[in-house]
Amino acid sequence: MSGHEEKREKLFYSIGEVADMLGEQTSAVRYWEKEFDIIKPRKNKKGNRLFTPSDVDNLKIIHYLLKKRGMTIAGVKKKMSDNPQDVRNNHKVIESLQRIKDTLIDIRDNR
Repeated sequence: MSGHEEKREKLFYSIGEVADMLGEQTSAVRYWEKEFDIIKPRKNKKGNRLFTPSDVDNLKIIHYLLKKRGMTIAGVKKKMSDNPQDVRNNHKVIESLQRIKDTLIDIRDNR
């Protein structure tokens, strides 16, 4: 597993944990939360955001589309509203392929 993935799934993640997973600043995560209605973290009594695994998955998709694919916020919103399940399925395939690639690189480098 890469450094950006959790080994076991938790019920809630702090904004710092989510930002670390994505390799982003917490301010970017807060901004995306405000821009995308599908991100709905709970808040504890102190007002700290608590992201569910579903929120984290959606943020990973948003991050991928914005940073790797170079889409705009408006473009990501449209893509995710037009066919959200297709976007999720494609992202799962891409993540799987990336894990396979990382494993193969590790095998090659450790020979």
